[in-house]
Amino acid sequence: MMKSETLKRAVVVAAGVVLVALFFYLDLDQYLRLEYIKESQGRFQQLYAENSLLVVGVYMAIYVLVTALSLPGALIMTLAGGALFGVMAGTVIVSFASTIGATLACFVARYILRDWVQNRFGNRLAAINKGMAEEGGFYLFTLRLIPVFPFFLINLAMGITRLPLWKFYWISQLGMLPATLVYVNAGKELGKIDSPAAILSPGLLFSFVILGLFPLTVKKIVAALKRARS
Repeated sequence: MMKSETLKRAVVVAAGVVLVALFFYLDLDQYLRLEYIKESQGRFQQLYAENSLLVVGVYMAIYVLVTALSLPGALIMTLAGGALFGVMAGTVIVSFASTIGATLACFVARYILRDWVQNRFGNRLAAINKGMAEEGGFYLFTLRLIPVFPFFLINLAMGITRLPLWKFYWISQLGMLPATLVYVNAGKELGKIDSPAAILSPGLLFSFVILGLFPLTVKKIVAALKRARS
């Protein structure tokens, strides 16, 4: 039984390593850059108009894979989601894709890469472990609202805690939703740029203002929540 479990873990780890290696060897990150997304926006929108479900499905699958494997590009994909799907649909699509991917990363860290995560990020995990011990799920909620640590590190770190995966999922989805809305909206405005003059459009400037004020606003909200809990 132990050999079977070890073999399964080895297969999953090998598959993940191969996927990550192929991602960088084939230079696939070029397709997750803002320049490429902007250049291809017209083609993507045409495909979306012709077959919406297929485009949404492929987009979500790529987003989940990128997030689950902790690859770079999630932010660009969020902006692209806003440009392609609009604010409402884009927020819903990105919210579910990002949370599913994050939960898969947490699952892998817990059941397959636990020792590696502990050894690789041990020093940085101390603060997260302390926060979880003191505040439980609320600490994860604040990390999602105010990303003190990188997105991928939070996913991996929570894998070595005792937080149930279902609780990790819904707290993450709720906590990441405000930032998702802000960045999807920014992506929608960026997607409208078709001339130098459009850079100074009221909509884009307002989106940048929201992006700048968002961290400060969230900090005040979290501080108020902490005071209410104490």
